[in-house]
Amino acid sequence: MTAGGAARDPSVTYGRPSELIGQEIAGYLVEREIGRGGMAVVYRARDLRLERTVALKLLAPELARNDTFRKRFTHESQVAAAIDHPHIVPVFAAGETNGILYIAMRYVPGQDLRALLDRQGPLSAETARRIATQVASALDAAHAHELVHRDVKPGNILIAAGTDSEHPEHVYLTDFGLTKKSLSLSGLTTVGQFVGTLDYVAPEQISGRPVDGRCDVYSLGCVVYETLAGTPPFQRDDDLALLWAHQYDAPPPLTGHRPDLPAALDDVLAKALAKTPDERYGSCLEFVSDLRVAVARRALADRAGGGHAPTRVDARIGDRATPPAPPPEPPRWAMPVFPGRVR
Repeated sequence: MTAGGAARDPSVTYGRPSELIGQEIAGYLVEREIGRGGMAVVYRARDLRLERTVALKLLAPELARNDTFRKRFTHESQVAAAIDHPHIVPVFAAGETNGILYIAMRYVPGQDLRALLDRQGPLSAETARRIATQVASALDAAHAHELVHRDVKPGNILIAAGTDSEHPEHVYLTDFGLTKKSLSLSGLTTVGQFVGTLDYVAPEQISGRPVDGRCDVYSLGCVVYETLAGTPPFQRDDDLALLWAHQYDAPPPLTGHRPDLPAALDDVLAKALAKTPDERYGSCLEFVSDLRVAVARRALADRAGGGHAPTRVDARIGDRATPPAPPPEPPRWAMPVFPGRVR
């Protein structure tokens, strides 16, 4: 409903999101656009029944006209809503209204990882590890429900305020494969196309081979690489060259960008970014477990002071070739304070 009460068909205004502001859609009052992709627009909206703020995702109108997609969408929305995990954005409702498929999710204030990297550049190893661990936990929980994300990227990783100094951020993974598997099964993607983002897409997605949770391991590896290096593992002049690199080129060592990081991280990322799924980690948590070990070794070395330049105290002690001379005899006037010494 518009502010004046007249009903409007949101499919008419899908490409002009400003015209949806102030409208009521499926019991949600649209407030402002907060994100946009090729197949959906996400708005901040007000749940008029429960008086709470939500993120309302509206899918492109042509998707609702495909019966196979609509059935898959309904099924996968139900599966996603059933996952109760602290690092997965909860799905509150999903359905169809006026020819538009919608998903209502928890609204997470803050920023996504893409915005954080654009503002700060490469992160510390410990910060990157904390973020990766939370994302990995979310992905493995989804895989246990037979959901594969297929589009893990910084823009789908939301960073909210944490609880204390030991947990300075709380990470949510959003935009799960509610539509991506459905797109391929419904025929809305064609031969030679795939669902994913070029900088983070797994080789098997590019070649059209079957995918499982290990394609998310690869994408998470690309994200972790970027959080530490400040750039994705592969950079090429055009899309075809980038796709080729994902399939055939070895990722450059992370320490080439960050020589301050331990060489063990190169081995961990090389395994996460292996070209064939069988050569990768079997789960995302296996990946971040090795990541934690590599980062912890560096932290222990730093605390032990290994490799630091000699301090002034170090230099004085190290330069002594002979034992120190005995202290000089006290002057005569000081003799009374040394009992037993009589001259």
